[in-house]
Amino acid sequence: MNPVLRLTGITKRFGPLVANDGITLELGAGEVLALLGENGAGKSTLVSILFGHYVPDEGTIEAFGAPLPAGDPAAALEAGIGMVHQHFTLADNLSVLDNVMLGTEPLWWMSSRKASARARLAATSERFGLRVDPGARVAKLSVGERQRVEILKALTRDARVLILDEPTAVLTPQESESLFATLKRLVAEGLSIIFISHKLPEVLRVSDRIAVLRNGKLVATVPAADADRAKLAHLMVGHDVPQPVAKPHAPGEVVCELRDVSVEGELERVSLSLRAGEIAAIAGVSGNGQQALADVLFGMREPDAGRVTLAGRALAADPRDWVAAGVARIPEDRQAVGLIGPLPLWENAIAERYRTRFARGALVRRRRAHRYTRDVVRRFDVRGGGVESSVRSLSGGNMQKLILGRALAADLADSPPPVLIVADQPTWGLDIGAVAFVHQQLLDARARGAAVLLISDDLDEIYELADRIAVIHAGRLTAARPTAEWDLPAIGLAMAGAGESRALS
Repeated sequence: MNPVLRLTGITKRFGPLVANDGITLELGAGEVLALLGENGAGKSTLVSILFGHYVPDEGTIEAFGAPLPAGDPAAALEAGIGMVHQHFTLADNLSVLDNVMLGTEPLWWMSSRKASARARLAATSERFGLRVDPGARVAKLSVGERQRVEILKALTRDARVLILDEPTAVLTPQESESLFATLKRLVAEGLSIIFISHKLPEVLRVSDRIAVLRNGKLVATVPAADADRAKLAHLMVGHDVPQPVAKPHAPGEVVCELRDVSVEGELERVSLSLRAGEIAAIAGVSGNGQQALADVLFGMREPDAGRVTLAGRALAADPRDWVAAGVARIPEDRQAVGLIGPLPLWENAIAERYRTRFARGALVRRRRAHRYTRDVVRRFDVRGGGVESSVRSLSGGNMQKLILGRALAADLADSPPPVLIVADQPTWGLDIGAVAFVHQQLLDARARGAAVLLISDDLDEIYELADRIAVIHAGRLTAARPTAEWDLPAIGLAMAGAGESRALS
């Protein structure tokens, strides 16, 4: 193997936490190296050091035989290293084209070469099947569309090494297939890729070698040809991963009903009934109205038309009322909506219940809040800091587990269990062990009689959990049918906008 990157003895500490512990790793020319590990294992820290966002406490990096300066993203870009971050690094107030061009032109140029940049973006977008409107403002894009912009931003800069941090987390199977086909062509031309993903089937499919991190240490590097899902899962977590078990449970009465609900430009006459003891799933390409649907059921948006009832009564668009009525909310965007980054874990953990369960008059019952947060952290295996640590110090997966704990562990706060759980991309960015845990939590909530609405871009997840499936396209929702009545081609047709009559198997 001819190394294009060589990391030697990389160690990074954040206070008492050792995120990377003496990691030595090489990447060959034309090689796809997958990086696996549990949430908080040190994957994102390692690639952030490689890209210059962090400075290692110990160790060195060589790129194409030359030392790579530490803590210098410009040097990494100049060396031909491109990175697609798990958490987006986009300017919300700028257009897609401006974001892609950002940093590519000297400040002293008298004019911008937007025409050529637009043509290049259009060509790359078409080539990778990652279509976005170049003139769209990033703040108006869905999470899935922002992910596409991140991928395009890296690919338009002629990277020789491409770091992909969960690149397919919000892509449809068709988009993922297109991306994999393009990566295969680029690798054949000599591009090297570091591929970070929690989806073991795609890791086994696209990678040449697989490096596994656990607790900040490199525990194994294995050829993909010699690995399987069970072996990788065991290496990641250090033990066998139990598979979720669904207990038979007959659905009950309708808990929540949407009837002819419309949100201008986003939802059109959506009707859906959610029943106790049932998981109903919404499948669809990101950006087709899922966010508006979730916002309505989170109590954050008032429909422009139609009616929404919970337990037979209409509620105003006030999140406090919806939480008080027993709605557990798991939002898609954990950073912008789910958590407040500068605040500590305990304040985020009690955010939705502090007035009813953690306050005495104007005073917060801090000791009780700390005890509750520690219980949530323990039950949901949130790693990365104590209850007073800033929540932004957590890895993305551990942020997600904190949100899940807040939503699903009502008993820890002496609250009644939720009657409705709205889970919008609940396992985005989670490792295999955490995904299995979350799936079991949702199945257990279903068995206890909660109605669950699962909004997910992961069709495998939908098939594994859902009792009924509806498909959303351009703000229109098909009827929710039993899962057995759908197959992948049928769902694909519906996701592409084919009529419901054609979409049913």
